[in-house]
Amino acid sequence: MAARTEQEERAEVSAPPVRRAGRHPVAAVVSLFGELLITGGLVLGLFVVYSLWWTNVLADREAGKQGDTVRDHWAQGRGPGELDTKDGIGFLHVPAMKNGEVLVKKGTDTATLNNGIAGYYTDPVKSALPEDEEGNFTLAAHRDGHGARFHNIDKVKKGDAIVFETKDTWYVYKVYAELPETSKYNVDAIAPVPEESGVKKPGRYITLTTCTPVYTSKYRYIVWGELVRTEKVDQDRTKPAELR
Repeated sequence: MAARTEQEERAEVSAPPVRRAGRHPVAAVVSLFGELLITGGLVLGLFVVYSLWWTNVLADREAGKQGDTVRDHWAQGRGPGELDTKDGIGFLHVPAMKNGEVLVKKGTDTATLNNGIAGYYTDPVKSALPEDEEGNFTLAAHRDGHGARFHNIDKVKKGDAIVFETKDTWYVYKVYAELPETSKYNVDAIAPVPEESGVKKPGRYITLTTCTPVYTSKYRYIVWGELVRTEKVDQDRTKPAELR
């Protein structure tokens, strides 16, 4: 082997040491932060799927079971009555919403509405019931998630039909007013005589309420209707013309 020159030996001694490959501390922090953002995004995405899709699936199943219970009672000759209000008093049909039949039960608490049904108010203003000679039958349901029974409330317009079905009677209402946005604390909207809707005297009214805008609960969307007629339920439970 040839002897190294003096110049080569000096160059070897003065050469800088070779550093091991590794990430800069700042790069490591940025990478970790990015991974946390991705994980957080996945968790948030799963939560949205749960809230807006899976809760609907669960609520539809539960509402179906509860609705079947009510119809079984009717088949056995049992009406809702005072003792059966916990099971449900009947079914709401709003063709413009395209949401099928909606079981209606007593109360508007979250636990009740989360089952994919509508509830009638017991407070802050007590609801009338359809069979009452006068008053306001006031209902609430979710607009998004948990069945979203009133999701398409904005499709309901003046002149549209709202039908409530009980064991023995069809109650047919006609929409006469809508309020796309009002305070969640506006109890006048569900008053026995809802003057905010334009009426001034007692009658037989129905009021639908839900949250708005979509995916929020900041305000309330209101639809008012007035009873135009009733029909006795026949043996075949033939639907009124508005539902055919």
